[in-house]
Amino acid sequence: MNTPLDQIPALIAPALVDTLLMVGIVMTIVVLLGVPIGVLVHNLAPGGLLEHRVAHTVLSWVVSTGRSLPFLVLMAALVPFTRFVTGTNIGIRAAVVPMVLAGTAFFARIVENSLRSVPPNLVAVAQASGASPLQVITTVQLAEATPSIIGGLTINTIAMIEYSAIAGTIGAGGIGYVAVTYGYQRFDHAVMIATIVVLVALVALVQLTGDALARAADPRTRRRSSRTNPRSNSSANPRSNPTQNLEKTLVH
Repeated sequence: MNTPLDQIPALIAPALVDTLLMVGIVMTIVVLLGVPIGVLVHNLAPGGLLEHRVAHTVLSWVVSTGRSLPFLVLMAALVPFTRFVTGTNIGIRAAVVPMVLAGTAFFARIVENSLRSVPPNLVAVAQASGASPLQVITTVQLAEATPSIIGGLTINTIAMIEYSAIAGTIGAGGIGYVAVTYGYQRFDHAVMIATIVVLVALVALVQLTGDALARAADPRTRRRSSRTNPRSNSSANPRSNPTQNLEKTLVH
């Protein structure tokens, strides 16, 4: 028996709030952990700013292990650890633990690959200017890789929305829980269709927002904007000449 259409919003709205809360908490932790881990993996590699083969091998292996396990397997394997950390194996708190571990490993690789795209000549200029490794990382690597990192963050956020739906199978709440409990187990097609529509709309919103932020952070977009403004020139637009801007930033 299908749920009356006028009752579906009251069922979906709290679940959507739970999903947004779950994904918001997870992505905050993922960014705080994934960025430094990705930076370390990149710079500990041969030729990196902090080259250390043993540390790079160990850290890279840990990240790869976290990425390789399917989320459902990871979630099940971490049940004892999750119960130890949160005191429960159901609900949002229990879902956050495996989602953070899976998301951090994924995002760390995204950050690492984004840093690889930074032109080596910019790093060389920074080092020749006497910049410390921390200065090179913040003013060159992360600054230049920002659009790519934002794009990866968008993909990761969408993946966490999907993971939150899977976590609904363990009673984590959210859209996934409603879809499984009401849509699947009760054969309620109206609820199932409503949850699909909400998830598709949520993913589309995240993708559009991420794409807009990535375009806004792209140096090429800023340079095109400066050319359309007659008052702008290479000295007024700090991103029009990346090498010159880098030298000025390091001097100051």
